[in-house]
Amino acid sequence: LGVALGVAVVVAIDLANGSARRAFARSTEAVVGRATHQVLGGPSGLPEELFRRLRLEGFRKSAPVFEGVAVALDLDRQPLHVLGVDPLAERPFRGHLGEGAIGIPGFARFYTDAQSGLIGAGMAHRYGLSPGGVVRVQVQDRFASLTVLGLIETANAEEQRSLDGLVMMDVGAAQRLFGGEGRLSRIDLILEGDEAARVARLLPPGTRLAPASEQAGAVAQLTAAFSLNLTALSLLALLVGMFLIYNTVMFGVVHRRAVFGTLRVLGVTGDQVFALILVEAAAASAAGVLLGLGLGWALGQGAVRLVTRTINDLYFVLSVREAPLTAAAALKGTVLGIGAGLLAALAPALEASRVEPIVALRPSTLEGKTRRLLPWVSLSGLLLAVLGAGTLDWLPRSLVMSFAGLFAIVLGLALVTPLVTLVFMRGAEPLAGAAVGTVGRLAARTVTRAVGRTGVAIAALMIAVSVTIGVSLMIESFRSTVENWLDLSLRADIFVAAPTTGGTRAAPALSADVPARVAAVPGVARVETFRSVKVASPLGEVQLAVADPRWERSAALYRFAEGSPAETWGRMREGAVVVSEPFAYRHQVPPRGGSVTLLTDRGPHTFPVAGVFYDYATERGLVVVARDVYERYWDDRAISSLGVYLAPGREVGEVADALRAVLAGTALRVTSNRSLRAQALGVFDRTFAVTQALRLLAVVVAFIGVWSALMALQVERTRELATLQALGLTGRQLWGLTFLETGFMGLTAGLLSLPTGFLLAAILVNVINVRSFGWTMRLQADPLVFAQALALSVAAAVLASVYPLLRLQRMPT
Repeated sequence: LGVALGVAVVVAIDLANGSARRAFARSTEAVVGRATHQVLGGPSGLPEELFRRLRLEGFRKSAPVFEGVAVALDLDRQPLHVLGVDPLAERPFRGHLGEGAIGIPGFARFYTDAQSGLIGAGMAHRYGLSPGGVVRVQVQDRFASLTVLGLIETANAEEQRSLDGLVMMDVGAAQRLFGGEGRLSRIDLILEGDEAARVARLLPPGTRLAPASEQAGAVAQLTAAFSLNLTALSLLALLVGMFLIYNTVMFGVVHRRAVFGTLRVLGVTGDQVFALILVEAAAASAAGVLLGLGLGWALGQGAVRLVTRTINDLYFVLSVREAPLTAAAALKGTVLGIGAGLLAALAPALEASRVEPIVALRPSTLEGKTRRLLPWVSLSGLLLAVLGAGTLDWLPRSLVMSFAGLFAIVLGLALVTPLVTLVFMRGAEPLAGAAVGTVGRLAARTVTRAVGRTGVAIAALMIAVSVTIGVSLMIESFRSTVENWLDLSLRADIFVAAPTTGGTRAAPALSADVPARVAAVPGVARVETFRSVKVASPLGEVQLAVADPRWERSAALYRFAEGSPAETWGRMREGAVVVSEPFAYRHQVPPRGGSVTLLTDRGPHTFPVAGVFYDYATERGLVVVARDVYERYWDDRAISSLGVYLAPGREVGEVADALRAVLAGTALRVTSNRSLRAQALGVFDRTFAVTQALRLLAVVVAFIGVWSALMALQVERTRELATLQALGLTGRQLWGLTFLETGFMGLTAGLLSLPTGFLLAAILVNVINVRSFGWTMRLQADPLVFAQALALSVAAAVLASVYPLLRLQRMPT
């Protein structure tokens, strides 16, 4: 079971992460096609004239593309990736229009009908759409209708899934639908030899030539830290499972010591006994792997929904409906499961192979030997923990080494647990005797006498509970920090914006007349405009926010790492920018004297950095520029959202209703400060849903570990307990004895998990989190978390004793 559950968790997370990666790769391939390069522009795109110029210069394998995202109102608000193309230039690139999707009449309508297009067959079949059907969509802040001309179908099932949610239109129709007449999102090219250099020389300022694979690589980097964090947490469950395997194999060794002794007398060598135990462990692990792969597949179907939802909230829009069991995931689970089983079985196998035949007939010698080894095991654990702590500082920006150090610290403290258990139980024995008499002393002595097995079970439970403490404190610290940040950042009373499709996609633009219409509503004192776009830079794609520096109050929206907001805001008016803490960490930008180079519509420009501010909106980082500076270097005049401040004495609900009435007929969403804050915290809670599930699974594995240890003790002590019952031990006293034993085990694990969990939380908050996402948080130590963890540890241990106790009562005495 330890192998099965550990493998199941690892495989489930691997399937979820892998399915998300493959879905994004497939959707990118469907859109990019066979293009080798792309010409890209700034927030306002590219002028159409650039495509014509490239054609005239002889670059025939080129195609204009206009992209946008619409929301299908009739299809459960699914995002639609609208791809505007020129059918005459398409064939070398994607070929979706050359497979009989619409026929000659439909081909003519593809050119002439401004609101029609082709839709991926998978989505069409799912929602019962057919040619001639109409889909209502939201486009930026407007509503529109799209007519289905035909379906995009391929014979390959994998390729068909990549077309899910894709809508292909004529490039001119897409421009009109999104209000981008005369502009292109990009130009796709197939280039050979020195053609890339020739194209680069033809490009005007503000444009660039990029490899077609650049976007996929950038997105892979985005989700790398998120995926690695989930994988590391899943491996913790496997680590707990290893303790369970050790206990199981050691139980088999203890139970068959006499058999091994007899075999040694008959001529079986120690090496043969060693091999026998390892083969048994491998066979048991293989069975656990088979069970774990099936369970992992089942868990993966739920995990993929949680992971996809988080990716949609934080990174990019993705549609993944299933997580098939891949050969790579199965191989990874098999290697980890059998490897963990063999590793955990090494110590028991060595002990069984080295024991002398005469000694094997005396069971008490094993625990004596175990107690003699405890100081050395504990010393090894302390050294491992120190080594792990040193690893945290060895490569200060390496996330993998950070997790390696964390694992070493947790494993090192687990190795110290049996010795601490021995010391603690010896101190608790007289207290238990004074409190409940002989049964109390006997319970503490039993835990001490079998510390070779009880100590391992306690260590497994300690790890699981400490993970619960560490993750809980980390989440609470993060949530508290985010709540404080939201209180600081969300100063406007009401926000007006078009709904987005999630992730870091650029916010939809508002119609030009919206700010004036909002400002004219009675009760509105002031309207602030915001713009969010993506721009290119030598550092990769950068999220750029445009703020209005005319209002002194805007300076209060940012909490800076150094310097006063007023001074920093003054430098922004002069042309400087401010960057978020994740951006500064990722690109090593100092808060004073740094600079950021961005590709503007006038060409590359280096902006001085006026300061670094705390921000928890995106781990990619954010660059903020004043609007007048933005309009000096970019031709984009669009607005993404509005912050509405009310006149004194006006009610938020009343003005919000008035705004909705004024903006009726548009897709704009009017949201109060309180509602937007609740939505942001909802995204936060969804983000940690997978983490909470992994934490629960680790506790389940530890619960099984305690249960298996008690089962082993039950078999070993059958004769002893029968003797005690013959001497007058009642059934009630037997229950009390067992509950006291397991209570002591749970209490020991719980007490040890308190400092371990706090240390784990400190590493997660101050090391792992910073290196993963670049965010600074203040660690919050909630006493309630510690109290709940201690209660969980004791309750789990006591509950695990119920079945072994019932079974013991049914055995003949």
